[in-house]
Amino acid sequence: MLVLLPPSEGKAASGRGAPLRPESLSLPGLASERAAVLDELVELCAADEEKAREVLGLSEGLRGEIAKNVELRTAGTRPAGEIYTGVLYDALDLASLDAAARRRAGRSLLVFSGLWGAVRVGDRIPSYRCSMGVKLPGLGALGAYWRGPMAQVLPEAAGDGLVLDLRSSAYTAAWKPKGEVAQRTASVRVLHSQTVDGVEKRSVVSHFNKATKGRLVRDLLVAGARPKGPAELVETLRELGYVVEAEAPARAGRAWSLDVVVTEIH
Repeated sequence: MLVLLPPSEGKAASGRGAPLRPESLSLPGLASERAAVLDELVELCAADEEKAREVLGLSEGLRGEIAKNVELRTAGTRPAGEIYTGVLYDALDLASLDAAARRRAGRSLLVFSGLWGAVRVGDRIPSYRCSMGVKLPGLGALGAYWRGPMAQVLPEAAGDGLVLDLRSSAYTAAWKPKGEVAQRTASVRVLHSQTVDGVEKRSVVSHFNKATKGRLVRDLLVAGARPKGPAELVETLRELGYVVEAEAPARAGRAWSLDVVVTEIH
Protein backbone atom coordinates (compact mmCIF):
# COMPACT_ATOMS: atom_id res chain seq x y z
CA MET A 1 0.00 0.00 0.00
CA LEU A 2 1.23 3.47 -0.92
CA VAL A 3 -0.39 6.38 0.94
CA LEU A 4 -0.13 9.82 -0.69
CA LEU A 5 -0.21 12.69 1.81
CA PRO A 6 -0.09 16.47 1.53
CA PRO A 7 2.59 18.26 3.54
CA SER A 8 1.76 20.93 6.11
CA GLU A 9 2.21 24.66 5.66
CA GLY A 10 3.52 24.93 9.21
CA LYS A 11 6.65 22.94 9.93
CA ALA A 12 8.81 22.14 12.92
CA ALA A 13 12.19 23.81 13.21
CA SER A 14 15.13 22.18 11.46
CA GLY A 15 16.88 19.66 13.66
CA ARG A 16 20.42 19.42 14.97
CA GLY A 17 21.31 16.60 12.64
CA ALA A 18 23.70 16.73 9.72
CA PRO A 19 22.83 19.07 6.83
CA LEU A 20 20.84 17.91 3.85
CA ARG A 21 22.25 15.08 1.79
CA PRO A 22 20.13 15.15 -1.38
CA GLU A 23 21.47 11.79 -2.53
CA SER A 24 20.01 10.14 0.57
CA LEU A 25 16.40 11.04 -0.24
CA SER A 26 13.95 8.44 -1.49
CA LEU A 27 12.85 8.47 -5.14
CA PRO A 28 16.31 9.25 -6.55
CA GLY A 29 14.76 9.67 -9.99
CA LEU A 30 13.67 13.13 -8.83
CA ALA A 31 17.21 14.22 -7.91
CA SER A 32 17.90 16.63 -10.77
CA GLU A 33 14.50 18.32 -10.45
CA ARG A 34 14.96 18.69 -6.70
CA ALA A 35 18.35 20.30 -7.26
CA ALA A 36 16.86 22.80 -9.71
CA VAL A 37 14.07 23.85 -7.33
CA LEU A 38 16.47 24.05 -4.40
CA ASP A 39 18.92 26.21 -6.36
CA GLU A 40 16.28 28.66 -7.52
CA LEU A 41 14.54 28.86 -4.14
CA VAL A 42 17.75 29.56 -2.24
CA GLU A 43 18.90 32.11 -4.82
CA LEU A 44 15.53 33.89 -4.83
CA CYS A 45 15.36 34.14 -1.05
CA ALA A 46 18.98 35.28 -0.72
CA ALA A 47 18.77 37.93 -3.44
CA ASP A 48 15.50 39.77 -2.91
CA GLU A 49 13.46 39.34 0.26
CA GLU A 50 10.46 41.32 -0.98
CA LYS A 51 10.25 39.43 -4.25
CA ALA A 52 10.66 36.13 -2.40
CA ARG A 53 7.82 37.05 -0.04
CA GLU A 54 5.58 37.84 -3.01
CA VAL A 55 6.49 34.67 -4.93
CA LEU A 56 6.01 32.44 -1.88
CA GLY A 57 2.74 34.14 -0.92
CA LEU A 58 3.91 34.98 2.60
CA SER A 59 2.34 37.53 4.91
CA GLU A 60 4.49 40.11 6.68
CA GLY A 61 4.35 37.97 9.80
CA LEU A 62 5.95 35.05 7.95
CA ARG A 63 8.89 37.03 6.60
CA GLY A 64 11.23 34.90 8.74
CA GLU A 65 10.47 31.91 6.53
CA ILE A 66 12.57 33.52 3.80
CA ALA A 67 15.72 33.41 5.93
CA LYS A 68 14.97 29.76 6.65
CA ASN A 69 15.02 29.02 2.91
CA VAL A 70 18.37 30.78 2.48
CA GLU A 71 19.96 28.28 4.88
CA LEU A 72 18.49 25.12 3.34
CA ARG A 73 21.84 23.63 2.35
CA THR A 74 23.46 24.12 5.76
CA ALA A 75 20.55 23.81 8.22
CA GLY A 76 20.21 20.73 10.36
CA THR A 77 17.76 18.05 9.31
CA ARG A 78 15.28 15.69 10.91
CA PRO A 79 12.95 13.02 9.51
CA ALA A 80 10.21 14.44 7.31
CA GLY A 81 7.65 12.83 9.62
CA GLU A 82 8.88 15.17 12.35
CA ILE A 83 9.22 18.25 10.12
CA TYR A 84 5.60 18.18 8.97
CA THR A 85 3.16 19.31 11.66
CA GLY A 86 -0.45 20.46 11.64
CA VAL A 87 -3.83 18.81 12.00
CA LEU A 88 -3.30 15.70 9.87
CA TYR A 89 0.12 14.95 11.33
CA ASP A 90 -1.02 15.60 14.90
CA ALA A 91 -3.79 13.03 14.40
CA LEU A 92 -1.40 10.59 12.73
CA ASP A 93 1.04 11.00 15.66
CA LEU A 94 3.87 8.97 14.15
CA ALA A 95 6.05 9.31 17.26
CA SER A 96 3.63 7.30 19.39
CA LEU A 97 3.34 4.34 17.01
CA ASP A 98 4.91 1.07 18.03
CA ALA A 99 7.99 -0.14 16.18
CA ALA A 100 6.08 -2.34 13.72
CA ALA A 101 3.63 0.42 12.79
CA ARG A 102 6.50 2.90 12.36
CA ARG A 103 8.18 0.50 9.93
CA ARG A 104 4.94 0.27 7.98
CA ALA A 105 4.75 4.07 7.92
CA GLY A 106 8.29 4.29 6.58
CA ARG A 107 7.45 1.94 3.73
CA SER A 108 4.02 3.23 2.79
CA LEU A 109 3.72 6.97 3.47
CA LEU A 110 4.75 9.41 0.76
CA VAL A 111 4.48 13.16 1.41
CA PHE A 112 4.19 15.46 -1.60
CA SER A 113 6.19 18.70 -1.55
CA GLY A 114 6.70 21.75 -3.74
CA LEU A 115 10.43 21.63 -2.99
CA TRP A 116 11.21 17.91 -2.93
CA GLY A 117 8.50 16.53 -5.21
CA ALA A 118 7.78 13.75 -2.73
CA VAL A 119 9.62 12.27 0.25
CA ARG A 120 9.12 9.39 2.62
CA VAL A 121 8.58 10.16 6.30
CA GLY A 122 12.02 8.81 7.21
CA ASP A 123 13.89 11.05 4.75
CA ARG A 124 15.92 13.69 6.59
CA ILE A 125 15.12 17.21 5.40
CA PRO A 126 15.45 20.75 6.78
CA SER A 127 12.45 22.93 7.56
CA TYR A 128 11.43 25.00 4.53
CA ARG A 129 8.66 27.08 2.97
CA CYS A 130 7.61 26.34 -0.60
CA SER A 131 4.14 25.06 -1.40
CA MET A 132 3.09 23.28 -4.58
CA GLY A 133 1.07 26.36 -5.52
CA VAL A 134 4.21 28.50 -5.86
CA LYS A 135 5.25 29.76 -9.29
CA LEU A 136 9.02 30.27 -9.35
CA PRO A 137 10.27 32.87 -11.84
CA GLY A 138 12.57 30.43 -13.63
CA LEU A 139 10.86 27.05 -13.30
CA GLY A 140 7.25 28.18 -13.37
CA ALA A 141 4.29 26.68 -11.50
CA LEU A 142 5.57 23.81 -9.37
CA GLY A 143 2.48 21.65 -9.83
CA ALA A 144 3.13 21.58 -13.57
CA TYR A 145 6.91 21.37 -13.12
CA TRP A 146 6.70 18.14 -11.15
CA ARG A 147 4.13 16.46 -13.40
CA GLY A 148 6.57 14.96 -15.90
CA PRO A 149 9.14 13.65 -13.40
CA MET A 150 6.41 12.23 -11.18
CA ALA A 151 4.86 10.40 -14.11
CA GLN A 152 8.20 8.63 -14.59
CA VAL A 153 8.92 7.81 -10.94
CA LEU A 154 5.62 7.29 -9.12
CA PRO A 155 4.25 4.24 -10.99
CA GLU A 156 7.31 2.25 -9.88
CA ALA A 157 6.94 3.52 -6.30
CA ALA A 158 3.29 2.44 -6.35
CA GLY A 159 4.32 -1.14 -7.13
CA ASP A 160 1.37 -3.47 -7.66
CA GLY A 161 -0.65 -2.62 -4.56
CA LEU A 162 -3.30 -0.17 -3.41
CA VAL A 163 -2.67 3.57 -3.76
CA LEU A 164 -4.54 5.56 -1.10
CA ASP A 165 -4.71 9.20 -2.17
CA LEU A 166 -5.31 11.67 0.67
CA ARG A 167 -3.75 14.73 -0.98
CA SER A 168 -5.32 18.15 -1.21
CA SER A 169 -6.11 19.55 -4.65
CA ALA A 170 -2.91 21.61 -4.96
CA TYR A 171 -0.82 18.46 -4.64
CA THR A 172 -2.90 16.24 -6.91
CA ALA A 173 -1.74 18.57 -9.71
CA ALA A 174 1.74 17.07 -9.49
CA TRP A 175 0.68 13.49 -10.21
CA LYS A 176 -2.56 11.89 -11.33
CA PRO A 177 -2.47 8.09 -11.42
CA LYS A 178 -3.35 6.74 -14.83
CA GLY A 179 -4.19 3.44 -16.45
CA GLU A 180 -3.68 0.33 -14.39
CA VAL A 181 -2.36 2.29 -11.39
CA ALA A 182 -5.51 4.43 -11.35
CA GLN A 183 -7.70 1.34 -11.18
CA ARG A 184 -6.17 0.44 -7.83
CA THR A 185 -6.19 4.01 -6.50
CA ALA A 186 -8.74 5.23 -3.98
CA SER A 187 -9.22 8.96 -3.48
CA VAL A 188 -10.78 9.83 -0.11
CA ARG A 189 -12.73 12.82 1.12
CA VAL A 190 -14.33 13.30 4.52
CA LEU A 191 -17.92 14.54 4.81
CA HIS A 192 -19.61 15.84 7.95
CA SER A 193 -23.22 14.67 8.17
CA GLN A 194 -25.77 16.50 10.31
CA THR A 195 -29.53 16.54 10.42
CA VAL A 196 -31.24 19.92 10.25
CA ASP A 197 -35.04 20.03 10.53
CA GLY A 198 -35.18 16.36 9.70
CA VAL A 199 -33.05 16.71 6.59
CA GLU A 200 -29.54 15.32 6.34
CA LYS A 201 -26.96 17.82 5.17
CA ARG A 202 -23.36 17.03 4.32
CA SER A 203 -20.39 19.34 4.11
CA VAL A 204 -16.61 19.25 3.89
CA VAL A 205 -14.99 20.72 6.99
CA SER A 206 -11.33 21.42 6.36
CA HIS A 207 -9.95 20.99 9.88
CA PHE A 208 -11.87 17.82 10.59
CA ASN A 209 -11.20 16.49 7.09
CA LYS A 210 -7.47 16.58 7.87
CA ALA A 211 -7.86 15.15 11.37
CA THR A 212 -9.97 12.25 10.16
CA LYS A 213 -7.49 11.43 7.41
CA GLY A 214 -4.68 11.39 9.96
CA ARG A 215 -6.61 9.03 12.26
CA LEU A 216 -7.60 6.84 9.32
CA VAL A 217 -3.97 6.34 8.26
CA ARG A 218 -2.94 5.72 11.86
CA ASP A 219 -5.64 3.06 12.30
CA LEU A 220 -4.52 1.29 9.12
CA LEU A 221 -0.89 1.30 10.27
CA VAL A 222 -1.70 0.07 13.79
CA ALA A 223 -3.93 -2.69 12.43
CA GLY A 224 -1.24 -3.81 10.00
CA ALA A 225 -3.89 -3.69 7.28
CA ARG A 226 -2.78 -4.59 3.77
CA PRO A 227 -5.77 -4.14 1.46
CA LYS A 228 -4.83 -5.07 -2.08
CA GLY A 229 -7.27 -2.75 -3.82
CA PRO A 230 -10.01 -0.16 -3.28
CA ALA A 231 -12.78 -2.69 -2.66
CA GLU A 232 -10.75 -4.38 0.07
CA LEU A 233 -9.90 -0.96 1.52
CA VAL A 234 -13.60 -0.18 1.88
CA GLU A 235 -14.16 -3.41 3.81
CA THR A 236 -11.09 -2.81 5.98
CA LEU A 237 -12.19 0.71 6.90
CA ARG A 238 -15.66 -0.50 7.77
CA GLU A 239 -14.15 -3.17 10.01
CA LEU A 240 -12.19 -0.38 11.71
CA GLY A 241 -15.43 1.45 12.45
CA TYR A 242 -15.59 4.00 9.64
CA VAL A 243 -18.74 4.76 7.67
CA VAL A 244 -17.61 4.55 4.05
CA GLU A 245 -19.50 5.12 0.82
CA ALA A 246 -17.65 3.94 -2.27
CA GLU A 247 -18.08 4.71 -5.92
CA ALA A 248 -16.34 2.45 -8.40
CA PRO A 249 -15.10 4.22 -11.54
CA ALA A 250 -17.48 4.32 -14.47
CA ARG A 251 -14.65 3.62 -16.90
CA ALA A 252 -11.45 1.62 -16.79
CA GLY A 253 -8.34 3.60 -15.96
CA ARG A 254 -10.06 5.82 -13.39
CA ALA A 255 -9.61 5.97 -9.61
CA TRP A 256 -12.21 4.98 -7.04
CA SER A 257 -13.91 7.72 -5.00
CA LEU A 258 -14.47 7.03 -1.29
CA ASP A 259 -16.46 9.21 1.10
CA VAL A 260 -15.82 8.77 4.81
CA VAL A 261 -18.94 10.09 6.56
CA VAL A 262 -18.71 11.41 10.12
CA THR A 263 -21.29 12.87 12.47
CA GLU A 264 -19.01 14.33 15.13
CA ILE A 265 -16.36 16.99 14.60
CA HIS A 266 -13.33 16.73 16.87
